[in-house]
Amino acid sequence: MNALKQLAKFFFKNSVWLGIGLISAACTSGLILGWMALQTGLTIVGIVLIGIWLLMLGRFDAASNQTNFWQRRSTQAGTSALISTVSVFVILGLLNFMAVRHLYRVDLTDTGRLSIAPETQQILKNLKQPVTLYLFDKEQSPEDRELLQNFRRQSQNFSFEFVDPDTNPALAKKFEIKNSNQSRDVHLELPSKNRKLFVQSLSPQQRISETRLISSLLQIQSDRKPRIYFTQGHGERSLDPGEKNYSAAFKLLQDKNFEVLPLNLAQTLQIPMDAAVVVLAGPSKPFFDAELKAIQDYLDQAGNLMVLIDPESKANLTQLLKTWGLVLDNRVAIDASGSGQLLKLGPAAPIVQDYNGNSHPITKEFGNNITFYPLSRPIEIQEVAGVQATPIALTNKQSWGESNLKEKPIKLNKGDRPGPLPLAVALVRQVISKPSQPALSPSPPLVNTDGQTPSPIVTPSPTTVGPIVNPTQAPRESRLIIFGNSAFATDAFFGAQLNGDMFLNSVTWVSQIEGQALSIRPREIKRRQLSATPQQVQIVMLLSAVLLPILGFGLAALIGWRRR
Repeated sequence: MNALKQLAKFFFKNSVWLGIGLISAACTSGLILGWMALQTGLTIVGIVLIGIWLLMLGRFDAASNQTNFWQRRSTQAGTSALISTVSVFVILGLLNFMAVRHLYRVDLTDTGRLSIAPETQQILKNLKQPVTLYLFDKEQSPEDRELLQNFRRQSQNFSFEFVDPDTNPALAKKFEIKNSNQSRDVHLELPSKNRKLFVQSLSPQQRISETRLISSLLQIQSDRKPRIYFTQGHGERSLDPGEKNYSAAFKLLQDKNFEVLPLNLAQTLQIPMDAAVVVLAGPSKPFFDAELKAIQDYLDQAGNLMVLIDPESKANLTQLLKTWGLVLDNRVAIDASGSGQLLKLGPAAPIVQDYNGNSHPITKEFGNNITFYPLSRPIEIQEVAGVQATPIALTNKQSWGESNLKEKPIKLNKGDRPGPLPLAVALVRQVISKPSQPALSPSPPLVNTDGQTPSPIVTPSPTTVGPIVNPTQAPRESRLIIFGNSAFATDAFFGAQLNGDMFLNSVTWVSQIEGQALSIRPREIKRRQLSATPQQVQIVMLLSAVLLPILGFGLAALIGWRRR
């Protein structure tokens, strides 16, 4: 009987080692063979044996007339330390779990190069179908990986993969990779629609462009390219490169998956059926009556119009805009706050930071950022039934509409209009689209407001043009946005502050195209490199590698000598 007690005592006293051994064996075999019922059973038995050992510790001490294990000071101190350590690890684990589930990152870089733009975030969150990006490069650039990881954090439908074309020739052949010693190809794939799209080629000097990638994401998802028509022939801004032209806006509209085309209404006499937006970009000469009728018919068929009209413009849009409750003020907006000096602009280029409480989708993300409008005219809003008008750009209280620019010095007089002044207004009107027949050739003669008849113009086939048609005659929205200035979106000012974002957001909103984001567009990362002469490099090396170490050793020797 005593032999049996001694055997039981020996077993329980050393059961801890057996329990640890069983758990170790279960974990090892689970890692090699996979976790199965056997491994689970061994783990449970091991935990039970360790628990029995802990419970029997006090009995072992009582049998040997020693102080109870649980009552020893060392046991209590050790238990307290163990509980504290486990608690710290549990808290750290929970914090890490919460951080993974609810990630929040702060980008403290001056250019925001470690984060993505709000527009990018919106587009990624709107991804409806899985899209995969393949970067065919043997070397994984940390900069590219960081950007792509930021993309993946925004949407589960976006994934990326670095591919070595030598080890995966089948995938390289599928995308017709044309890698060279100086470039690496990047492609997108939309499996659900069996679409592939080339994004760009990379080089050591050029990495993945956020702007190019977002543009490609929009293109690969879209079944068609919305068309934007810029009217020509009335002194409008050109789409060709030039400080006074719209080439920068033209390029970025293409990047946003719009197709931008010129429109000569004197030839077509109708707005094309596929027009998402018609833009009147700074017309200075009058439209013919037939052209104005074509624009009015287009709006009556739930069309969308964007008007950018400068002071002293002779474009005869008064009656057209009056139906929307808009009156063009002939005065010029003056900003007397002096804030224009920060941008080296005069008082006739008002700085805008008031976007009517950022209540409109166009300016929702603008905050207190700046847009400016060189030589702008105020817009007057009158109430019209069925039209909802929202000012989206207002001058400050120290501004006014000046009626006499020849006055020196310029000041607020009796005939001037005190601020704040609306410089941009977004309008919405519900209309019922009615089927309409396209114009037939020959077209009626064009007559302008002066009663002059121009030379005959050949009209293209009526099957290619015509107003938007809605056979169901259901109520639809017609949108119009007007700016009392067209210079703010020219190449000279497009990239300054948020001028370009104001223009792009306005076009996107007025187009009513789903899936397009209204926000601040991505900024290209500016690579900053320190340029130093050989002499400056030698001075830096001398200071860092020689003088500073000598100074450190000297101070250490001085302190040691003084302590003695």
